[in-house]
Amino acid sequence: MSRTLGEAWLEIAARILEEGRESSYDGLPILEIAHATLVVEHPDPDDALIARHANPERLAWMRANFVDQSLVAELGDARSYASRLFDYAGTGVDQVQWVIDRLRDDPTSRSAAITTFEPALDTTYIPCVSLLDFWIPAGAVDLVVYAHSIDFGSKGYGNLVQLADLQQRVAAALDLPVGTLTFIVKSAHVYATEYEYMRDVLAAAS
Repeated sequence: MSRTLGEAWLEIAARILEEGRESSYDGLPILEIAHATLVVEHPDPDDALIARHANPERLAWMRANFVDQSLVAELGDARSYASRLFDYAGTGVDQVQWVIDRLRDDPTSRSAAITTFEPALDTTYIPCVSLLDFWIPAGAVDLVVYAHSIDFGSKGYGNLVQLADLQQRVAAALDLPVGTLTFIVKSAHVYATEYEYMRDVLAAAS
């Protein structure tokens, strides 16, 4: 378990660089750890370590992906996370509000789970983060997230920040504290193009 989002990011990135196996994704070389689970005790979107060491342009790009419902040009005009969460499959369904309503009606629910995957629309791009599962096991809103793959060199910290922001939003709507954030990642990796950047960040943060 990590105390903060920034600590979780740096810990998994260091482990990938030290222990990851060589592989490739979309034809690009990576170091990879399979079946990684990050558990963050205090997931604060305003994380000091991430603010200090992350690339601000990449943070802004991920923020836009989670709040702007426009198509994402960099992903082949795929639908953004915002559109998937707040207008699922173009049906007008706000999944985040659905979670809030479900947990308000039944705080013991174990099925307040939503998805970003839109099978009828996702014929080329498959979103990395696909499942967000909210629950209140001990008086606080916990969030469990599944991703098929996360790049912890250039995007993973942005994912962590935006997921924590969503968790905070749900907790605030329910007037409850924020609990833990658990991030289950099938392929936790760093691209070869980011090795030097991550080694510099880890050295600066040590």
